[in-house]
Amino acid sequence: MKNSLPMHPNKAAREALQPTLPALIAGHPTIGPAGRVVAGRYRLRRPLGQGGMGAVWLAQDAVLHRPVAIKGIVFTGLEADQERIAARVRLLREARMAAWVNHPSTVRIYDLAAEAGDPWIVMEALPGRTLEAALRDQGSLPTGQVTNIGLCLLEALQATHRAGIVHRDVKPSNVQLCGGMRVVLTDFGIATTIGDDSSTPTGSIVGSPAYMAPEQVHGKRVEPASDLFSLGATLYAAVEGRSPFGKGCPDATLTAVVDDPPAPFLRAGLLRPVIEVLLAKDPGRRLDTDQARTALRAIQR
Repeated sequence: MKNSLPMHPNKAAREALQPTLPALIAGHPTIGPAGRVVAGRYRLRRPLGQGGMGAVWLAQDAVLHRPVAIKGIVFTGLEADQERIAARVRLLREARMAAWVNHPSTVRIYDLAAEAGDPWIVMEALPGRTLEAALRDQGSLPTGQVTNIGLCLLEALQATHRAGIVHRDVKPSNVQLCGGMRVVLTDFGIATTIGDDSSTPTGSIVGSPAYMAPEQVHGKRVEPASDLFSLGATLYAAVEGRSPFGKGCPDATLTAVVDDPPAPFLRAGLLRPVIEVLLAKDPGRRLDTDQARTALRAIQR
């Protein structure tokens, strides 16, 4: 049941992701503070979030007079020159991959700005809150809402996979609930091209322990089916109010992802069989995007 999707030729994809602007690998960055103007155009207003790959700010576009989200690199000041260069290349790679995907359920990329030699990704400013925030406030979501979230994320993943990309980080904090029926998959920070392992050192683990697929835990090549496992874990968390494999520490969680069944289902109802098949340890036994969509639409009806 693996996806059969067109993909970018690996060599062409790698070449397309190489930096072409010398300014993007030089300079000395500073993220804040609020009020700073980036690239002579984007005025930082307030931070929206920070992760291992950088910080995201709400900013105002002084030219088009609209709010935008802008992501830059956070340095501690202790990095070697090669580490700084690598961070800039990663952000450039993220911008290009996200820009390859054009769908209402993925974040729109407006620009790649440069300031003092550092790249900044300029994106649409999304309303609403993350799925993680909603779960923190509400505990769990009703099955009807989770079904809609799943259908939107399947559309986003199908567009992503058709662009030749594996997201690798589908999880509640990367799902934005924008109000109405719009749900957006964000953060292509660790995405990679299908069939290309060059962005991940051999034997390393990249992703969020509670939501990564077993093959990610083993450091093996990830495929579209890996994103479907992460989708299953995200839908489980949305309807049950907890991670299916979270154990409180990374090592125990990773062990559970590989060896254990998900935690007991209490609220999933009709969603349970769909989520169970998405969480199959064997990638070949998981539903693909079309099969999962058919199942969720049946539940919706």
